[in-house]
Amino acid sequence: MYIIRDTFYLKFGHYKAAKTLLDEAVSKNLMPVALEVRVFSDFTGDAYRLIIEKGHKTLADYEKQLSGNMSTGEWQKWYEDFKQHVERSHREILKQVV
Repeated sequence: MYIIRDTFYLKFGHYKAAKTLLDEAVSKNLMPVALEVRVFSDFTGDAYRLIIEKGHKTLADYEKQLSGNMSTGEWQKWYEDFKQHVERSHREILKQVV
């Protein structure tokens, strides 16, 4: 299993708007399909983060997801709105070994 962790560092005071957009993406099925999806906000450490973890059996499954619903016009429009609230982001691809 591979875990893809996308960390979005939000602009100060933008958490509520970013979370509302994330809820909208979930309700409209715009989020990429994965075996397991978890969304976190920070509790300690760097402030104003949204962290999305997605599980995939293979890297090919992850690549397929990237070219799936993320390439639709509706997702592109949503992402344009979402990224206005993001200062920077970071992606990790982790392989689960146990």
